[in-house]
Amino acid sequence: MTRYVRAIVILWVILRYGLDELALSGFRLRGLARIVTFGRRRHIDAPRGQRLRMALEALGPIFVKFGQVLSTRRDLLPPDIADELALLQDRVPPFPSEVAVASIERAFRRPLNAIFETFDHQPVASASIAQVHFATLRMRTGEVREVAVKVLRPGMKAVIEKDLDLMRMMAGWVEKASHDARRLKPREVVAEFDKYLHDELDLVREAANAAQLRRNMASLHLVLIPEMYWDFVHPEVMVMERMSGIPISQTERLREHGVNLPQLARDGVTIFFTQVFRDGFFHADMHPGNIQVSVEPGTFGRYISLDFGIIGTLTEFDKDYLAQNFTAFFRRDYKRVAELHIESGWVPPGTRVDELEAAVRTVCEPYFDRPLREISLGMVLMRLFQTSRRFNVEIQPQLVLLQKTLLNIEGLGRQLDPDLDLWSTAKPFLERWMMDQIGPQKLWQELRDQAPRYAKILPELPHLLHKRLREDRGLLRHEADALTEELRKTNRLLQTLILAGIGFALGMAGALIMLVRMRIF
Repeated sequence: MTRYVRAIVILWVILRYGLDELALSGFRLRGLARIVTFGRRRHIDAPRGQRLRMALEALGPIFVKFGQVLSTRRDLLPPDIADELALLQDRVPPFPSEVAVASIERAFRRPLNAIFETFDHQPVASASIAQVHFATLRMRTGEVREVAVKVLRPGMKAVIEKDLDLMRMMAGWVEKASHDARRLKPREVVAEFDKYLHDELDLVREAANAAQLRRNMASLHLVLIPEMYWDFVHPEVMVMERMSGIPISQTERLREHGVNLPQLARDGVTIFFTQVFRDGFFHADMHPGNIQVSVEPGTFGRYISLDFGIIGTLTEFDKDYLAQNFTAFFRRDYKRVAELHIESGWVPPGTRVDELEAAVRTVCEPYFDRPLREISLGMVLMRLFQTSRRFNVEIQPQLVLLQKTLLNIEGLGRQLDPDLDLWSTAKPFLERWMMDQIGPQKLWQELRDQAPRYAKILPELPHLLHKRLREDRGLLRHEADALTEELRKTNRLLQTLILAGIGFALGMAGALIMLVRMRIF
């Protein structure tokens, strides 16, 4: 029953904001819309992207989260809708602190005062999935540390499963209703959202992501990532080091504290490219709400990263593919870019190289005629994704996350420094990285990484070689015997043919002699 009530609410919101106009050309449902919305004025004059955003906000936190994830799929969405959905924010009221305390005590099976020295019942942040409280924690050494406690909203899994079930059903309806809707692959988008959302619901997974990023970034000295206190990490509660900084969107406060904003913008580019191209493990939710800047003396001017629910990864194949694409792109070798798409299997094998090359050139060439500071790598990548739809390119999820994060970094960097030249900042890094990927250093690294394996195999090599030679010798002997037998068969056949030929010749000769004699006599 609850499911049907929720479906009716969703239908009411769809009609209230005129979303039926987008999928069904309007005339079919206008009469029904007047009845269902009780004659209330429909919001059909606003732009379609704005109507969709308002509808998602009206449907609640899960749909807001869905809109946020959907906004990252710029390879599927028209630009006006993607831009509008990017404005969605988690404006969610906090849940009661008594509920948060009950979750904490249930997770760690102890009363709150036995876990924390102090606990601030007023949350400092509240979002669609969880909220955060400050506390102090006594360590095993006796030291008291300031911590942040992230607590999942209660009952979220049940609510999410119900809404996801409805989203899958609605996606099926939308696909049947419109050819344009089918092109947007609504069921695939809902499946992707399902994955992201369930990843965010597991705080142990988020803590593990944070720990990995903290190790990766330790030597860079440009970003701070909170330490996880593993004795107090649970799928529904996560206790971590409390970070203190200024939100990166508050540029005036940063200037007042003497932060060098252009340098901060360049550092952000370095952090992004290091995570992506060196480690293949990057923070994929780097919007301003998840980034602060430290103004403490020991860490002044460093980034502070928060919220690690969405992480992007790249395999060695992905990085090699990107290395070759960037190399070809900087050389304006669009034919090679097209060939790489076909070789990777991301486009159908029958795709014509010259047609794909022309499409890539059309996207990329105009950007080379502009000043570098006016060029957006993220927009180039986005237009490539949009163009590639014509060729049925299978856009890889990890590259969509990469493109979304790159757009975030560019927007953030240019907010800090309007003259940020992303290409010139990134190009030296990319050139060094590409040499690492395809140059002699890569070969040396592979040899060094495989050295322990080779050291184990080398003592066994003579035995393995001897065994292989024996196997080869046995195989050769078997093949030689088979060949000899074939030769014997061939020889017997030839002998038979020769004898038959001789017999035939003698017979013919005898016949001729008899004929001659018959004439003589």
